[in-house]
Amino acid sequence: MERKSFIQSSLLAGASLLTAGATKAGVSGRKAGQPFNLNYATHDGMFRNSAGDNFIDQIKFAYDQGFRSIEDNGMAKRPVEQQQQIGDALAKLGMSMGVFVLDKGGNGANSTATGKPENLEIFLKGCRQAVEVSKRCNGKLTTVVPGDFDRHLPMGIQTANVIDALRKGVEILEPHGIVMVLEPLSDTPDLFLRYCDQAFEICRAVNSPSCKILFDMYHIQRNQGDLIHHIDLTYSEIAYFQIGNNPGRNEPGTGEMDYKNIFKHIYNKGYKGMLGMEHGNALPGKEGEQALIRAYRDADSFL
Repeated sequence: MERKSFIQSSLLAGASLLTAGATKAGVSGRKAGQPFNLNYATHDGMFRNSAGDNFIDQIKFAYDQGFRSIEDNGMAKRPVEQQQQIGDALAKLGMSMGVFVLDKGGNGANSTATGKPENLEIFLKGCRQAVEVSKRCNGKLTTVVPGDFDRHLPMGIQTANVIDALRKGVEILEPHGIVMVLEPLSDTPDLFLRYCDQAFEICRAVNSPSCKILFDMYHIQRNQGDLIHHIDLTYSEIAYFQIGNNPGRNEPGTGEMDYKNIFKHIYNKGYKGMLGMEHGNALPGKEGEQALIRAYRDADSFL
């Protein structure tokens, strides 16, 4: 994920942002450290300047700021003992584990759209591994990206191949209460899955409580826009949201997306799940981390 570098004038502007953010946070009626109205999930590195490089120390810091969840895309690649330590720390704090990425070689490295047996086996191996990771960190959500298009096959055939693979995957995950969440991405037009209605169709076809949508609002904004409308259209299949403003992929208040209204809409729909903070910090250092916290206090002040 890219991080912006700022010259001195940007730092001065950031100081003004901190002051304004503090004023807005006071209006919200929620004091620093109190839980938020929605359940936002931080990630490794987001509070490194304030809490140090150790992820567990960052988790404790996040808890003290009012956050009650984390997500960790790379959890499956962490050493087994570290997965367990993170899970134990979350349990002690009463925090939840959000998504970790199903380890199958990367977004475009293994495409289940091809229908090739070797690609299917890589995916199913990732599902079996996810069961073991889940036991250690108590993570019940794993991100799945079907991979790239196979440009030699019609779209309908590719879609059927993906559905067949996911049906085999849920046979492994569903008995353990693990939900694979399909994530439409905007990184490249080569990816098979790019639209939330496409993910909705696939989830309906798989027809399992263990196959749902990861609605990453940054990616859907870039690919489709009209976020609230698309949330309403696909809400029955959404199990997880991710956050990131556009342009820049940073915290709320730094781009074109009105996250206070979006959060209010999600809250009013009765959503009780987690919202992953899968974005960078707009400003550097401890000051940037405090600005991020204030930005969330402001966006969360919708009641």
